[in-house]
Amino acid sequence: MSPNQTKRAHKAVIPAAGLGTRFLPATKAMPKEMLPVVDRPAIQYVVQEAVDAGLDDVLMITGRSKRALEDHFDRVPALEASLKESGKDKLLTEVEHASDLGEIHYLRQQDPKGLGHAVLRAKTHVGNDPFAVLLGDDLIDESEDLLKRMIEVQQATGGSVVALMEVPQEQISAYGCADITAVDGQEYVQVNGLVEKPAPEDAPSNLAIIGRYVLHPEIFEILENTPPGRGGEIQLTDAMQTISDKGDQAHGMYGVVFKGRRFDTGDKLSYLKANIVLACERGDLGPDLREWVKDFAKDLQD
Repeated sequence: MSPNQTKRAHKAVIPAAGLGTRFLPATKAMPKEMLPVVDRPAIQYVVQEAVDAGLDDVLMITGRSKRALEDHFDRVPALEASLKESGKDKLLTEVEHASDLGEIHYLRQQDPKGLGHAVLRAKTHVGNDPFAVLLGDDLIDESEDLLKRMIEVQQATGGSVVALMEVPQEQISAYGCADITAVDGQEYVQVNGLVEKPAPEDAPSNLAIIGRYVLHPEIFEILENTPPGRGGEIQLTDAMQTISDKGDQAHGMYGVVFKGRRFDTGDKLSYLKANIVLACERGDLGPDLREWVKDFAKDLQD
C-alpha cells in the first residue's frame, strides 16, 4: 500500500429526501425515486450500481412520505407466495431480487438543508472510512464501471473523487464546473477548484460535476463547519471546494472523466429518453417497441 493509499470504500450513501417538485403532480403522493424506468423504480438502478461496484452497505437518507422506498426493498411474503402458486416464476425472481440486493439502512434528514446536510447525516453510520455518494437522479448505464474506477482512484490517492462529464460549453452554466489539471501517467485528474453554475465565458472548463462521489471521511468535519450557501442550504460543492483550497493540508480532490451513457431522471425529457432507450434494448420489449418508434417517427413533422 502506497503512503497515500487507504482501505477500500464499502459503504454507499444515497440521498433521497428531495420533494421531486419537477415531477408534480405525479410525486404528490409518490417519492420521485419510485417513478418507474420501464418496470423498475429509478432508485433500484442506483442501488444495483452500488452493489455491482462492491459496496455492500447502503444508507439511504430519506424524508417524510418516503416510506415506499423502504417497502420496495423489503420482503412481501404474501405477494411472493401468490406469485409462486400462480407459477409466475420470472416475476417472483424480479420481486425477490429487489429484497436481496444487500444491507440497506434508512435515516431521515428531517430538515431540508441541502445535499451537504444530507451527507453529513451519514457521519455516524460511515465512521472513519471512505464512502461513496450516489445521487438518485443520475442513472449510469449498467455496462459502465464508473463507480468502480472512482473507488480505485480514491484508494490509490487517499483523497476524495468526483465524477466529471464533458458538456457543451454553452450548457455549463447548468452545472457545477471543475477546474482541473492532468496527472502525468494517470487517467484521473487533479481538481483545483469547483465553480457552481458559472457563465460559459467564465467557466474554467467544460467538465460538469455529475452525481457520483467517493469521499474521504474528512468531508464530515468540513461540512460541520460549512455555512449555508446557495438557497440557504449546506452545499456539498462548497465543502469539496474547501478540500481543494486546503491543498496539501487535506487529502486532495480528484476527478474521473466519464464518457459513457447517463440519464438525468430528475429532468422530464431525460427521464422519458431513459424509458424509451432502455426499453428498446430489452429482449422482451425491444423488437416491438423499436418498430413502433420507427413508424411513429415517420409521422412526425418539424
